[in-house]
Amino acid sequence: MKFLPFLFNLLFFSAMGQNRLQPDSFIFSYGNLHNSLNAILHKKKCTVAFLGGSITQNPGWKDKVVQYLEDEYPATHFTFLYAGIASLGSVPHSFRLQRDVLDNGIPDLLFLEAAVNDHANKTPPEHQQRAMEGIIRHALSSSPAMNIIVMAFADEDKTADYEAGKIPQEVALHNSLAQHYRLPFINLAKEVQQRIKNKEFTWKDDFKDLHPSPFGQQLYFETIKTLLEKEKQSYNKKERLTSYTPGRSIVPGVYDRGRYANVTEATDLNGFAVTENWKPADKAPTRPGFTEVPVLESSTPGSTLRFSFSGTAVGIAIVSGPDAGRIRYSVDGMTAKTLNLRTEWSNQLHLPWYLVLADNLKNGKHDLAIELLPPADGFDKSACRIVHFLVNGE
Repeated sequence: MKFLPFLFNLLFFSAMGQNRLQPDSFIFSYGNLHNSLNAILHKKKCTVAFLGGSITQNPGWKDKVVQYLEDEYPATHFTFLYAGIASLGSVPHSFRLQRDVLDNGIPDLLFLEAAVNDHANKTPPEHQQRAMEGIIRHALSSSPAMNIIVMAFADEDKTADYEAGKIPQEVALHNSLAQHYRLPFINLAKEVQQRIKNKEFTWKDDFKDLHPSPFGQQLYFETIKTLLEKEKQSYNKKERLTSYTPGRSIVPGVYDRGRYANVTEATDLNGFAVTENWKPADKAPTRPGFTEVPVLESSTPGSTLRFSFSGTAVGIAIVSGPDAGRIRYSVDGMTAKTLNLRTEWSNQLHLPWYLVLADNLKNGKHDLAIELLPPADGFDKSACRIVHFLVNGE
């Protein structure tokens, strides 16, 4: 059966042409992977986690990495933690890292990506900064020996930015954080653009979409494999493990203690109630993990709730479907703000959607108040469905 991957690789490299660019050009070794290689080669036991959106969740590069590691190191027992969830970017990752990854095992090696969904979801740059830096700091705090590979995947807007001589904002942020925390960074967004410019393939006929074709998935894997093999060649089993303890964060208020809080922790419920095994009454699709779970919901305008927490940031993870409405909220009695829970995709599915309501707060106890508002903008329904409260703190 190994002949099939060989044949696929042969066809892949033939399609790329003789004058293809080298993957090394898009790998930035600000740090090494020697700690995880020590786990693989010396301890013979290694935990590898994949944290990202749909490009990580879907079959493709991730599965090729798993197969490569198992084939390359048959004497090592690998544990793989799959934490890819479609549509989720850096903010969701920062609050779900504990439950979806760390509670299931501390990784020796973590693959991290968020650049595509952060752009698609229009995540504010300040939230991206606090979330991405928070993920890195949270992970390293759980294990100072953890190796993290930061990756920026491609989309058409990033390709257009590079064509216009601009560095995509999400890519610049990923790169700066990798450099600051001395982590390997793979700029796959630039690689795709440069290879298209080099006439090795086209987006339309070969790569096809931000969810890459098999050709695109192979391209991602080949560059990741190049990094893994490069690190293996430089590894010296006699060297001491690196123990990296983060110093002060680059910006204040990073989400480095992100966690989920149970919806049952809400108090003073007036019109809101917990549905233990929520399923949509309409026929709109859902996402795994965000249906048949407890949901704190109301579709009655004027419904209110309170949520007390301790930390520096608070938010809600909701399912935003065709009947998503608006809320008014305030923290500690400060000026109330209004927020639309609908997204541009809400008519198509009950989308997992993460909203930071307040951050960079003084570390301590706080109180969140939420009120469901009447429908607006031509809609006749108004619903709020909370799957998790988001807290940055203990």
